Amino acid sequence: MDETKFLARQFETNRAHLRAVAYRMLGSLSEAEDAVQESWLKLSRADVEGVANLGGWLTTVVARVCLDHLRRRRSRREEPLEPDGPEPPAGPEADPEHEMAMADSVGLALLVVLQTLAPAERVAFVLHDMFDLPFDEIAPVLGRTPATTRQLASRARRRVQGAPRTPDADLARRRQVVDAFLAASRGGRFEDLLAVLDPGIVVRPDAAAMLAGAPGEIRGADAVARFFLGRAGGARSALIDGAVGAVVAPQGRLFLALGFTIEDGRITAIEAIADPERLRQLELAVL
Repeated sequence: MDETKFLARQFETNRAHLRAVAYRMLGSLSEAEDAVQESWLKLSRADVEGVANLGGWLTTVVARVCLDHLRRRRSRREEPLEPDGPEPPAGPEADPEHEMAMADSVGLALLVVLQTLAPAERVAFVLHDMFDLPFDEIAPVLGRTPATTRQLASRARRRVQGAPRTPDADLARRRQVVDAFLAASRGGRFEDLLAVLDPGIVVRPDAAAMLAGAPGEIRGADAVARFFLGRAGGARSALIDGAVGAVVAPQGRLFLALGFTIEDGRITAIEAIADPERLRQLELAVL
């Protein structure tokens, strides 16, 4: 078999795994596809005759590509990927529905929290905690020692898990209320929305949220239910500053945060935050 065809077949065998790694690293399906393509370019130009585990080799290559991309993104200097070289086997297009399905499979809140990590922390956490790579294999990707790589993953894990401000049982009850609210909103179920809203509920959007289309302050369960009916399609529950909230994050980039005040099993207030500076100051974690 022609060597290029052989490598293409091996690459296709590993494509889904490489895309999964890159998506968790970058939080964007289109950027993940670009990273996978660059790993193909590197494979097509490399001498891999002595490589015993081609899948492992490709994983470290795509991890390095993603690390470079994260560092460029952090410094606000995006660079185009190298265009020359053989094309990789065709993959699925990055349509919005596929993007949302990928986000749901990973966990939208997790993608948002991963965005807050330093590039080395994110790579160490993803490769070890999500793909079970040993630290001695991750360390060369980062240019660190295994011990330092372990510390990076541990620090990232603490950020991802967060520190709830309420006992676990109370946190679980509050999450049930928020999840019921989001499900009723997504499903367009007006009566179910009313069931989790306090009659005197008030919704307070910040100025940025109002510029994005939210009205001013909304009062009363009926008015709030009518406003949120069918609107929470992209929202997912998350831990915000130690309390149960919800985030809207297209392609894993935080756009809106919802803070909930809950009393006696009903939502008494919702704060909508869209101001970029305020969003950056929030402590986010997965539930």
